[in-house]
Amino acid sequence: MSQLKTALNKLYKQLDGTGAQLVAVSKYHPAEAIREAYDEGQRIFGESHVQELCAKVPILPDDIEWHFIGHLQTNKVKYIAPFISLIHSVDTFKLLKEIDRQASKCGRTIDCLLQLHIAKEETKFGFLPEELSAMLSQEEWKELRNVRICGLMCMATNTDDEQQIKGEFHEAHTIFEHLKATYFTDNDSFKQLSMGMSDDYPIALSEGSTLIRVGSLIFGERNYG
Repeated sequence: MSQLKTALNKLYKQLDGTGAQLVAVSKYHPAEAIREAYDEGQRIFGESHVQELCAKVPILPDDIEWHFIGHLQTNKVKYIAPFISLIHSVDTFKLLKEIDRQASKCGRTIDCLLQLHIAKEETKFGFLPEELSAMLSQEEWKELRNVRICGLMCMATNTDDEQQIKGEFHEAHTIFEHLKATYFTDNDSFKQLSMGMSDDYPIALSEGSTLIRVGSLIFGERNYG
């Protein structure tokens, strides 16, 4: 059994009964590796570079659900708008508006997650909790017809302190529940909490993650070339 197949089987067993889904983070990995995971039944793949993603899409199966998980510049949205299934990393209202504009041009509605900044690191993108509440309170987002806000995404601090990680994921889940109750009460689409990567996904699952973003455990270490 290949390392990839073994890793996927382990992850599927861990996810069984949780209601959470696996996003296989395939950035920097070749189409052949994605095809191998696809042949094992994986359908959701996460990429974080527009050019790389656009090169992979035409040569891989049409029923792959592509997720964009990296920092997205507004001038790059138009390239992925025709096919992207979910954008995890909406970190400004300006970006949300541009996604809506490009989705409208394509005759699509694009699912989006609002990126929450909870890590104790300046380098992470995302809305601070108070910024997120302020943006949603203004309600201008309700006028956008071609995006659907489906939940939140976050990254924990890059640390070995599992209690800190657990606390940050717990905070994210609490904020998710508050926003759901305050702004999305009648919106069944607001149900995704994307958190947890190769090093911390078990903690994320214990704190209510619905999407884990796992790459190196599946594909091995990346070749940054």
